[in-house]
Amino acid sequence: MKYLIVGLGNIGAKYDNTRHNVGFEVVDKIAAKQDAEWKTETLGDIAKFKHRGRTFVLLKPSTFMNLSGKAVRYWMQKEKIDKKNILVVLDDLNLPFGKQRLRGKGSDGGHNGLKDIDKMTGGNNYARLRIGIGDTFSKGKQVNFVLGEWCDEEQEQLPKIVDYAADTALSFGSIGLAHTMNKFNKK
Repeated sequence: MKYLIVGLGNIGAKYDNTRHNVGFEVVDKIAAKQDAEWKTETLGDIAKFKHRGRTFVLLKPSTFMNLSGKAVRYWMQKEKIDKKNILVVLDDLNLPFGKQRLRGKGSDGGHNGLKDIDKMTGGNNYARLRIGIGDTFSKGKQVNFVLGEWCDEEQEQLPKIVDYAADTALSFGSIGLAHTMNKFNKK
């Protein structure tokens, strides 16, 4: 069995440590835990490893957030990975900071990365792990908030949040969606 774990984010140093790149941070953490090395390939950076008898392909698209679907579709086809074995990890304004939610499908919730993946893969029937970044921004300042860096208090808590999300993603590929949702989706 093969799994594609996609961390959404934007490439380039100016986006490092921003809320919108939490998906990149999660797949980086998975790669580090598994001693998997990143390689720059077509439409993204890829890391591969085996875990519990399964093959995992990690992807950080190089297409920028709003065009992530092109990279997801390419790697899904190249690696012959069924859509039910795809997990997309992303930031979510609608969840409180640090809360995560794993679902087997769902709406894009206004997230442009998910909108493009839906469009390029033919629907929203793939798993997504949303990481809450909160919504503490003034009216009209959403873009600045999302593309802004974590505040000091968030930065302190972030390693624990990213580690938990990385464990959730590995569990998705190891014990399946339903069991992982029961184990990792907390009230």
